[in-house]
Amino acid sequence: MTRPAAIVTGGARGIGLACAEALADAGFDILVADLADKPADRLAENLAARGAKFAYAQCDIADLSSHASLVDTATQAFGRIDCLVNNAGVGAVVRGDLLDLKPDNFDRALGINLRGTVFLSQAVAKAMLRQPGDHAKSIITITSVSAEMASPERAEYCMSKAGLSMWVKNLALRLAPENIGVFELRPGIIRTDMTAGVTAKYDALIDSGLVPAKRWGEASDIGAMVAALAAGRLGFSTGSIINVDGALSVPRL
Repeated sequence: MTRPAAIVTGGARGIGLACAEALADAGFDILVADLADKPADRLAENLAARGAKFAYAQCDIADLSSHASLVDTATQAFGRIDCLVNNAGVGAVVRGDLLDLKPDNFDRALGINLRGTVFLSQAVAKAMLRQPGDHAKSIITITSVSAEMASPERAEYCMSKAGLSMWVKNLALRLAPENIGVFELRPGIIRTDMTAGVTAKYDALIDSGLVPAKRWGEASDIGAMVAALAAGRLGFSTGSIINVDGALSVPRL
């Protein structure tokens, strides 16, 4: 049996890298798509050491014209695409009063987080349908607890993730008859480069009880869930929203 293959967007660092590592450990070959013009040597060495065949594609998912090339690169490298992890995304350019939100900043968040992810998912789904095989297929989208929990100082980010959540629901309905699992993961407060600038703020909030689990989430927490979903053992749960947040999003009095 051939090895399954996965595309991980934004996979050169942070949550994306943890997802790529977990999938490699689970027996997947990995194509990392990222903005960098070439991956760090240690990225290829890391995944190869985990037994994965590795490929890389420089790709800005906001550029819809790049999607066909990305799909072709994965197909040529592995002969198949069994899993897409939609991880690439950006935070708010500037945190502040939503009444001062600039159209350009709104467009950037929506263009990458929502528009780019929607149409890449569409392109990969079509490729999956053209390439039936002997492995489970899945499209796993990383959104955020901010898909439901409002943060007025970064409203455009919240709106992009909320819109993406609705896309996942619709995609799950479309692909359920095709036996392609579609899932949404909502990370909470995760220790990554994106949160490095607000570490002190979240340390204090976690200490004060914001996160019932009383710790930061780690990128590996997300990777472990991605690997479990990609394995196909939870396929009948397609369309599910899975919070990976230490119970942050559980309503409390």
